[in-house]
Amino acid sequence: MARQARVEEFTEYVASKSGWLRKVAYLLCGDWHRADDLVQETVTKLYVNWSRVSRVENLDGYTRRILVNTFLAEQRSPWWRRTIRSENGPDTTFCDVDLDASLDLRRALAALPPRQRATVVLRYYCDLSVDQAAEALGCSPGNVRSQSSRALGTLRGNLTPRSAPAERTT
Repeated sequence: MARQARVEEFTEYVASKSGWLRKVAYLLCGDWHRADDLVQETVTKLYVNWSRVSRVENLDGYTRRILVNTFLAEQRSPWWRRTIRSENGPDTTFCDVDLDASLDLRRALAALPPRQRATVVLRYYCDLSVDQAAEALGCSPGNVRSQSSRALGTLRGNLTPRSAPAERTT
């Protein structure tokens, strides 16, 4: 395949998947700017190996795995520093029907450890099976099941409304 044809094929693929990649990246990291950086790094890695990668049977799965691995590697990096973001409100790029519930879910998702967050995003947002998520994360299906179980338990605990203490009447 000629170089120009490969570049056109790559450009077409990235253009068709960029919105999807950005949404998945946002769910992984919880910040639109960081999500853009993750997508850019993923696209760069994909481009470098495009002549080999373009022949892969499941290109979307391969791309998703690059994205997840890039996110997880960034979390392990000594250069990664957690910063306290101000509560200026959400990025309003996408309109949610129930903004309060959406914000609660985003906070709860952001509170999960990186691998649990990645597992939840792959299983429930990307709708992957346990085996597909295990392949994307490079771990065993049992690990995916246990990470999912822990993550869902934590999410339930963080999203369950706390009942107010009963007032005493004397």
